[in-house]
Amino acid sequence: MSYRIDNLQYANWSEKIFREMREGGVDAVHVTIAYHENFRETVLNMERWNRWFEQFPELIFQGRTGADVRRARETGRTAIFFGFQNPSPIEDDIGLVEILHSLGARFMQLSYNNQSLLATGCYEAEDPGITRMGREVIAEMNRVGLVIDMSHSAERSTLEAMEISSRPIAITHANPSFWHPALRNKSDTVLNALAESGGMLGLSLYPHHLKDKSDCTLESFCEMIARAAEMMGADKLGIGSDLCQDQPDSIVEWMRVGRWTKRIDYGEGSASAPGFPPQPDWFRDNRDFGNIEAGLSAVGFSAEEVAGIMGENWLRFYDESFSAAPEVSLPRAAE
Repeated sequence: MSYRIDNLQYANWSEKIFREMREGGVDAVHVTIAYHENFRETVLNMERWNRWFEQFPELIFQGRTGADVRRARETGRTAIFFGFQNPSPIEDDIGLVEILHSLGARFMQLSYNNQSLLATGCYEAEDPGITRMGREVIAEMNRVGLVIDMSHSAERSTLEAMEISSRPIAITHANPSFWHPALRNKSDTVLNALAESGGMLGLSLYPHHLKDKSDCTLESFCEMIARAAEMMGADKLGIGSDLCQDQPDSIVEWMRVGRWTKRIDYGEGSASAPGFPPQPDWFRDNRDFGNIEAGLSAVGFSAEEVAGIMGENWLRFYDESFSAAPEVSLPRAAE
């Protein structure tokens, strides 16, 4: 069986879910450990994960490199990689980029839905692009091996991040807007630029990002992937399910609102149903990755392409992205 990597989940973590990962043969998962948390709160979330690693060492362990995905396969476990959906954990201190990478962070979005200190989110009316601090943070992320994620960012900011970054970026969980025009889904311009720059797109199973939402069919989803592959190349595609399994609806409020407003922000949902929508019946949890694999084969992908989309493309990206960039010799000061 090919490697299976899900490059974005935000579940209500439990032994049940860890065991379902193993039943589904999931070798690695990039987990969100911060939405609006500051540095200290993010460290507390890391502490919580350390306790789970201690409690369930036969099921999960912390991943830091692509080699850990291979170790997970060899030992029958799931490697857990940390990521942030907002740059709030670095606060206004660029030095925290390296600290958080040393603690295991491997992905960081430059913005969530709103304007951040670094970039613009996709819900803002205007997008002035990457900020002055954003340019500095991108360079530092490139240096240490913290991947730039633009999943929730607006278009100009996303394109500028690709131009500024010296290493390929990722859009870990979004779909093409040609298939479903959600605010969070990405234009042809972004997808073409992402492919040309060597970046990766993680295809999302979150119902608000799907055509027909919870009623989306497996065939429709896989046909969308086939069309994206024609545009970008199958080697630039993976899965970033955005699975929020077992989360109470109250968690949506934290995701969308954090501490920045007193009002409820319904985002892409309906004002009458602000909670989590049901998953499509062919992808309810980690045990259903085999359905996607079968669906990709059914729409004409080769076995090699299916293996790439299910995990091997992400594994290659991990190998290339998580380590520090080669040291650059600085000129000596004149004596």
